[in-house]
Amino acid sequence: MTKFKLLLFIAVLAGFPALAHAGFDKGVAAYDRGDYAKAYKEFKPLAEQGDIVAQFYLGVMYDFGRGVSQDYIQAMKWYRKAAEQGDYEAQFELGLAYADGNSVPQDYAEAVKWYRKAAEQGFPPAQRELGGLYANGQGMPQDYAEAVKWYLKAAEQGDDEAQFELGWAYADGNSVPQDFIQAYMWFYLAAAHADDTYAEDYAGDFKDSLAEKMTPAQVAEAQRLAREWKPKGRD
Repeated sequence: MTKFKLLLFIAVLAGFPALAHAGFDKGVAAYDRGDYAKAYKEFKPLAEQGDIVAQFYLGVMYDFGRGVSQDYIQAMKWYRKAAEQGDYEAQFELGLAYADGNSVPQDYAEAVKWYRKAAEQGFPPAQRELGGLYANGQGMPQDYAEAVKWYLKAAEQGDDEAQFELGWAYADGNSVPQDFIQAYMWFYLAAAHADDTYAEDYAGDFKDSLAEKMTPAQVAEAQRLAREWKPKGRD
């Protein structure tokens, strides 16, 4: 190989990552503006080359029928490829599929496996769902202490459903010492962080019912703790 050809070959190889990055950026831009057909065109070759984020995008697009016909089998295929490379959102989606039996046979042990992988990366929805499987004894022996451990990790990052479950644990004294102040605080935060009116009202009702069992000083302390609460980042 001549020196010129060698330099040309090296230059072409060096350009591949830049071209791939440009294609990815075009895919994201197209997806964000709702041009899913264009996004699919950009993401597909990248996903086939092993790009973890492009694989996750394809999973989402097949899952919701964006730019392609809805196909849960294809969605699971691409989620799995991304999950096996460590993408925590894809791991969560696989856990959800196995827990619900959506396009795969229901298998709580597999749900635990994938939720745990995502949870250990600090992903709050996976931490919350793993806590739920521990609480219900699905896919593993029932263990309320482990359930509370994972609820707490998600709750500390602002997950309203985990905050509600933690409030319930403290109100009931389930695997933690009964503590109405802590329970009120978590119910308060769950209501504040709820995504919809129903969830907000539901948590708020529990908070208000609990207040009837507390002294004014206890309620004031719980409200102070809630106001001063700050979310933690992912571990």
